[in-house]
Amino acid sequence: MGRVSDRNTLSEKREASAEGSYSGTLSERHSGESPIKRTLINLIPPATVVAVVLFWMLAPASVTDSPWSIVVAGLAISFFVLGLEQLLERHEGWRLTRKEFATDIFYLALQYTAIGWATETLADKPLATFKESIGISTEWAMQMPFLLQVALVIFLYEFGQYWMHRLMHDWYPAWLTHAPHHHITQLNALKGSVGNPIELFLISLSVIAIFDLDTAALFCGFNVLTVVSTFAHANVRSNPPLFYSYVFTTIRHHSLHHTALSYEDTRCNYGNSLILLDRIFGTFRDGESEEVGQDDRRRLSIYEQFVFPFQPLINKFKARHDEPSSADIQGGEYIEK
Repeated sequence: MGRVSDRNTLSEKREASAEGSYSGTLSERHSGESPIKRTLINLIPPATVVAVVLFWMLAPASVTDSPWSIVVAGLAISFFVLGLEQLLERHEGWRLTRKEFATDIFYLALQYTAIGWATETLADKPLATFKESIGISTEWAMQMPFLLQVALVIFLYEFGQYWMHRLMHDWYPAWLTHAPHHHITQLNALKGSVGNPIELFLISLSVIAIFDLDTAALFCGFNVLTVVSTFAHANVRSNPPLFYSYVFTTIRHHSLHHTALSYEDTRCNYGNSLILLDRIFGTFRDGESEEVGQDDRRRLSIYEQFVFPFQPLINKFKARHDEPSSADIQGGEYIEK
């Protein structure tokens, strides 16, 4: 009965938040902040995006052309936002523990190593080879201004992610690969990398390898996506202004996507970084959820996350193996071994 009551209360808070009538614990806990301080905090995500774009625009080619630059920049962004979580906590219940941090670091390393290798080897390189073999040329893309190239990278990557993400919520076999990500019970800066490896690979697929783009613009686009996605998962009390939140996903949008109310309530706000796509395709929902997770918010271990897509088959095999054979049945009675 208490669980139902909690869910009803959360639902009421979420609906009130969408109507602008509920300020929630975030405002209550930090009501003493001055308007100037609150404005500066809310501007951190867009300011970080601007800083990233300026870096890739102005840095020398010796830096921007190095494949290691994107790795270093991505890690710098992740740990910068992790630091902000310590200073500008949004929800006490999302406070990072050693166990959560260790798990997040494991998945971050997996993302930069095995998943990155699989994406490049099994997707990007074959696509680039196919492009060359049939003579596709996209020199026009290379001639575009730097910012338009960055915008193209962001749109192409996010457009694919949006539809892949939506498929994972609409088709049960695909949901099995994505569900482990929804079993996380708190949101933190590195949580975007947490999930089943199959899902992490599928969600990284794109057609960007077909396009001829400046390396700096390519890396810049990826870094902007990293900034937005990291803040969209982070326990940081920043609510960016409309010029940012209308286009880019924020923690409010994404926490609602991770809501623990029910599976159906997660079927909204699919844009990992571009919430604009949800506004265009009718899957946007306003509001926020402090309670996140699935299946009564049961946290999965790394092992459970890895085997989750195969769990129905495992259960079916165990059920069949546990069925009594004819030799175990005598006189119509089951003889326990």
